[in-house]
Amino acid sequence: MEISKMLLSNDDVAADDNLACSGLDEPHELYFGAVSPPVIQTSLFVQKNYQAYCDDMLHEAERFIYSRGLNPTVQMVEQKLAKLERGEACRCFASGMGAISAVLMANLNARDHIILVNNVYGPAMALVRQMAEKFGITYDVVLDGNLDSIARKITPDTRMIYAESPGTMTMNVVDLAAIARLARAHNITSAIDNTWATPLFQKPLTLGFDIVIHSCTKYLGGHSDLIAGAVITSQQRMAAIRDFSHQLLGAVLSPFAAWLLLRGLRTLPVRMPRHQENALRVIEYLATRPEVENIRHPCLATPEQQAIIRQQMSGFSGLFSFEIRGGHFATVKRFIDACRIFKVGCSWGGYESLIISPNRGYNEAGLAADHIAPGLIRLSVGQESPALLTDDQDTAFAAIAGMHKGEA
Repeated sequence: MEISKMLLSNDDVAADDNLACSGLDEPHELYFGAVSPPVIQTSLFVQKNYQAYCDDMLHEAERFIYSRGLNPTVQMVEQKLAKLERGEACRCFASGMGAISAVLMANLNARDHIILVNNVYGPAMALVRQMAEKFGITYDVVLDGNLDSIARKITPDTRMIYAESPGTMTMNVVDLAAIARLARAHNITSAIDNTWATPLFQKPLTLGFDIVIHSCTKYLGGHSDLIAGAVITSQQRMAAIRDFSHQLLGAVLSPFAAWLLLRGLRTLPVRMPRHQENALRVIEYLATRPEVENIRHPCLATPEQQAIIRQQMSGFSGLFSFEIRGGHFATVKRFIDACRIFKVGCSWGGYESLIISPNRGYNEAGLAADHIAPGLIRLSVGQESPALLTDDQDTAFAAIAGMHKGEA
């Protein structure tokens, strides 16, 4: 797969996705023609009389009563995200982990079994371990994402297959349509964290998945100024999530954060091609460095994965990883500290470029268990000039030159 042929321009973004992100279909007449929707910053909504209140309480899921349930600003962004993912319903949460927790808590009971496919987000994995310890669920992890490997883990108690694609840190791609078919054949709920690709580049519901999760903190917000999560699914499945995980656990999105997310969505179709192009330019540079091996990005996937990518993805984001040949913690640390444009930061998806490694100097045994090399470095490529980004990498490689010859 030639990198130069993988660029997606803003002109290639689907027209209905552009419409969903824009404000063209918003009810401007409801707020005096304002081009930017207002923040309905209120905790509650008063009714005209007590009978109206009683009537509204019978339809609490659809009425504006209390902002822990519905809020107009939050509802607007939920409707946009549902359209983008081709889903029937969306609920937003105060964080990506709020969304993940809602899905797991609403769909798993004591002694249920969950299969986690690919390298999933670390805190999601930590939550599953906590649920196993405290509530008695069981779990298996299938790192290779192979369909036969997943099928062998299915038991009579399996209630959910939870996936990421591309996977955290490793960027491994799995066949989503095949996994969805396997799950449905066994009456198992399928859920996926689709944060990496965004709804512009991958739509798992159209491939047969039941539930899609997003950390809106990342690309959907796009400016590193909000924390938010979202769940998109059918109306039927959302009823269970809303009644228990959304309403009773209470990790709901605030109106102001929803307004920031609306603002971020306005530019999503413009930002994502820029992230993609910048990342591919950095990858082309890294491919020339003899210190680098195993650049991990879907544009460099195996031929088998390329066929899957063509079926389920229409573009790439700017998050990827690479491995320093023979790298160890000291090498990783010096490389990262030498960067100036790439800032050290744990999140991703904003306008700024970020760099981290999963190697913290004390966890290499855990990395080996997750099939992660000790020299792996993760880059979140932002909106800066590609020349600045590659020059920054040049400086970092110069900083580690000679380390393998015994320099401290």
